[in-house]
Amino acid sequence: MQPNNSPLMVDARHNGPPGTGNGGWTAGLIGAFITEGVPEVTLQKPPPLETPLTVIYTPEGLRVLDPSEVVIATARSREDDISPVAAATLAEAEQASSNYAGHGSHHFPTCFVCGPQRPDGLGIFPGKLPDGRTASPFEVPSDIDAVMVWAVLDCPGGWSVIEGDRPWVLGRFAVAIDHLPKPGERCVVVGQALSREGRKALVRTTLYTPDARVAARGEATWIALTV
Repeated sequence: MQPNNSPLMVDARHNGPPGTGNGGWTAGLIGAFITEGVPEVTLQKPPPLETPLTVIYTPEGLRVLDPSEVVIATARSREDDISPVAAATLAEAEQASSNYAGHGSHHFPTCFVCGPQRPDGLGIFPGKLPDGRTASPFEVPSDIDAVMVWAVLDCPGGWSVIEGDRPWVLGRFAVAIDHLPKPGERCVVVGQALSREGRKALVRTTLYTPDARVAARGEATWIALTV
């Protein structure tokens, strides 16, 4: 039995846009509280950093509140599984990553996951493959865990739709982890845009181990911000 109220905090290192939590990392922290099925997290507000958040369990799943009791996120278990994105080879991922658009223009260059100004970050730079999918190598660090896998699966989906001067952010994210990759492995993460309607886009991402096994799968809704 889960306690009715549980604490949660996004530390400053794991930021996305300046002053707020990386969407994938934050969703991973929240998704850990969903212990059955495929966890799906909806971010309602930009997640604050270094701020105690409270997890409240509800019949539908849970809500995450800030100290003013503003709902930051909700989460539930979804029944639908997540199909993987087609794999890319490490060589293909390296070539795509060398053409990462974020090296030239990035709305959030200090993002923990895909920011080129974060030498201490995950260093995931998802560039485009010829068919429009994104791909990036990912060297698994020693502190790999489920929350980090959520973060790894985040930005490659966004970069499948990011273009021009309009920034995009994560809105909803579901992740199914098949197994954790091993520290030191040189993995590949791929992303694919499935559909787009107005300011919303549906994307999928998949993390592959060096032997082309699926380690984890993600499905997300990304939202274009008005500028």
